[in-house]
Amino acid sequence: MTEENAQRFVIGDFEVTRVVEWQGPYVPAGTLVPDCAPEVWREHEDELVPDHREPGGDRAVVTLQTWVVRGGGRTVLVDTGVGDDRERPGSALFHRRKGDFLGRLERAGVRPQDVDVVVNTHLHGDHVGWNTRDAGGEWMPSFPRARYLIPAADDRHFGPANAYAGGARPDDRLMYEDSVAPVHRAGQAVLWEGEHRIDGHLTLEAAPGHTPGSSVLRLESGGERAVFVGDLLHSPVQILRPECSSCFCLDPRQAADTRRRVLERAVDENELVIPAHFGGSGAVEVRRQSGGFAMAARPASHPANLPASHPAIPPASRPMSRPMSGPTP
Repeated sequence: MTEENAQRFVIGDFEVTRVVEWQGPYVPAGTLVPDCAPEVWREHEDELVPDHREPGGDRAVVTLQTWVVRGGGRTVLVDTGVGDDRERPGSALFHRRKGDFLGRLERAGVRPQDVDVVVNTHLHGDHVGWNTRDAGGEWMPSFPRARYLIPAADDRHFGPANAYAGGARPDDRLMYEDSVAPVHRAGQAVLWEGEHRIDGHLTLEAAPGHTPGSSVLRLESGGERAVFVGDLLHSPVQILRPECSSCFCLDPRQAADTRRRVLERAVDENELVIPAHFGGSGAVEVRRQSGGFAMAARPASHPANLPASHPAIPPASRPMSRPMSGPTP
């Protein structure tokens, strides 16, 4: 992993920076998106390899990353990754992980005290981990000045009143207690439902299905638009086949309906789509094709796989275009 994984582009008057925590081959593609037929992966191999599927193998490539949105006098983090020192017995890949995420964030120009808002698009462990840090044996908010915007539906579902998502997975209780409950105790949590307007440019909207409280964050500035879609998309095959939900979706049918709705709007409003886990540039433009959707063609000369209408900064800040090595499952 190198610092070249920090990448910046501009949406109107806002700067968007990608900070990668981990990237690499994850699980078999058919496990990640179980309803997507193998021939879809084969048919679109040129579009998927190496950024979204490993070369010569069957595993999907995913990225754990935080999107930093700066503009209008605010610094906003969209999702906070896995975190360090977490007890995650259900995920060998990230159990008791050690990394340098806060260092990466600072090298991208963001100190913990600079963060004004943290957006958790939903409450899965790989989206809330750096909400907190270990401060001498006690979990404390990593960003002392920030408001943490948390979907109320997820807070109810994963919280103690619902026995931590019904007690089906020990990791859900551990996640809530080390990454969400400390934010509540510090008085920094803001629960919201339906729609939450951060300012005149940034709006959170409910997008349920992946979890009860899954959400998207819309950015509009200077006539340009982007939508941070969290885990509505784990792989580009879900753009090609929006009816196919991931293995992590709690309500796959609702997730599919939401995904189609969000993609329809992205096409209609020319929104740059920014998922939580895409490799490559991390962002994609979507167009309609044969009654469905496709990824917009990218000029071969355009750097770092960024959509042509969204400018990039110099090459040193662009992500690597191949899978990174990382912990083995």
